[in-house]
Amino acid sequence: MALAYKISHLSTKTPGFAELRFSQAQNPVHLSLRNINVKCLAMSINGCGGDPNLPLGLCEIKTLPAVSAPSLAVDELRSAISELKSNPPELSSGVIRLEVPIEQQVDAVGWLYAQHVLPRCFFSGRSENARSYFFPNGISRQCPNGTPPNLLRVSGVGSAVFFQQFHPFTLDDWRCIKRFLSKECPLIRAYGALRFDASTDISSEWEGFGSFYFVIPQVELNEFEGASVLASTIAWDNSLLWTWENAVSSLEATVHQISSNVRLEKDFTRAKLISQVHMPTKTSWDAAVKKALDMIKKQSSGMVKVVLARSTRVVPSTDIDPVALLACLQDEGQNAYQFCLQPPAAPAFIGNTPEQLFHRRYLDISSEALAGTRARGRSESLDLQIEEELLKSSKDHLEFTIVRESIRRKLEVLCDQVIIEPKKAIRKLPRVQHLYAQFSGRLRNEDDEFGILSSLHPSPAVCGLPAEEARTFIAETEMFDRGMYAGPVGWFGGGESEFAVGIRSALVKKGLGMIVYAGAGIVEGTDPSSEWEELELKASQFIKLIEQEQPLSCYNQNGTISGSDRPSVLSGFTE
Repeated sequence: MALAYKISHLSTKTPGFAELRFSQAQNPVHLSLRNINVKCLAMSINGCGGDPNLPLGLCEIKTLPAVSAPSLAVDELRSAISELKSNPPELSSGVIRLEVPIEQQVDAVGWLYAQHVLPRCFFSGRSENARSYFFPNGISRQCPNGTPPNLLRVSGVGSAVFFQQFHPFTLDDWRCIKRFLSKECPLIRAYGALRFDASTDISSEWEGFGSFYFVIPQVELNEFEGASVLASTIAWDNSLLWTWENAVSSLEATVHQISSNVRLEKDFTRAKLISQVHMPTKTSWDAAVKKALDMIKKQSSGMVKVVLARSTRVVPSTDIDPVALLACLQDEGQNAYQFCLQPPAAPAFIGNTPEQLFHRRYLDISSEALAGTRARGRSESLDLQIEEELLKSSKDHLEFTIVRESIRRKLEVLCDQVIIEPKKAIRKLPRVQHLYAQFSGRLRNEDDEFGILSSLHPSPAVCGLPAEEARTFIAETEMFDRGMYAGPVGWFGGGESEFAVGIRSALVKKGLGMIVYAGAGIVEGTDPSSEWEELELKASQFIKLIEQEQPLSCYNQNGTISGSDRPSVLSGFTE
């Protein structure tokens, strides 16, 4: 059947890169070109165009024989795809995942660095959460006594199916994503992010993300403890005019571009910062904080906290590679999530966020409150002194209590029981330390997942309280588009999902430099200059990495010195 498409969008904003969008029956297809050569044949379906109540005809995993190296895994995938192509399923819709266990641990960031296919994504859960992840049956058969390893990191390229709209994320949008997921295929996941505030206008740098953007990768590398899996996913739906033949041809084009190289270059030169431009400036920041404090003092406003943010456009002397910067963030990423999301013809949104929005596995759910910030000390004794000051600070206690109690109330609406333990403690990161509390609960219904996402975002930690008053104040006061900064970033799965809060993040693209985002909570007693210093501290993990400076503290949580060198954001790892 011939498909009649019309060009609905042509973007050539980025030099040397063109993006075409074809539309037919509300089914956009993306084609991305760099110069004259195809950079990424990102033809796929927008799953949001489907019937959210119509299940797919098939959801299946096929585990292939284990191999010893990534190059052999690519060969296995090509053979399996060829075999599937000659024996197509007779169903009109479905999703099939092919996975090849690799008998070695392949670095997911190194693998992603070697790929030149868009879209691309990366997600790394915090180390203490690794044990809760699902794993493919094929992996456990390769392990002693059948003991499954922990899933550490996932890198993906290409789009088996993506989900994007320019309106706020709705229940039907969530159901459209869940159509392509299954408890029987737990590692088929949709990775993505949502805007902080979908009611505001989208600026040019965030245009490629829409109000939300999720993708099920065509090819992905799952890094486990001591093992790996190279997988490919085929998704088709005739009702969306994306047939099996379309899906297989698109996957073949992507697999043809997959590289088995997983090493990052090691020779580099230090970058110099040509310019840094803050929005707002220090003067405008002071005025905005004063305006917020005046509003908080007015009892009639009802607002008790608002989080104001700053964007910093950084222009370095050398192009920044977003995946190399992501590799650097891993070294900074103790007790934090690392993520990368880059749609076609868009910058990469990367981050190293310490804050969990929620983690759901079936009915069990966890969340946390995070507020109050101090730098790490240069010695163990100074670090403990700063920790004690944070614990005793009345301003930080107020800010933290507002966040904790708001999350507790929201969870209690959807859970039978909510436990808070610890109620107030310190979470230490390489450059900063925070007050935090941990929540656990049990949902009454798994379908409450959408309700949890909608209820917990935006939290008082990134917006304020009451949320609507704070969000309105932010929209009227801030002079830039937050985009996905401070929004939910993570993944949906069949029986499990996990989202972090997209703070400590930046937009990065070669030739465009980097935009770094940071925020600070404003409550009664806030000092504008102190909060500006907090912004500098939070943004420093990106700025200092470019300049290859060590964190403020060289101490781990146990007090021992961590003497690892920083990898280069320009060209990769150092020994």
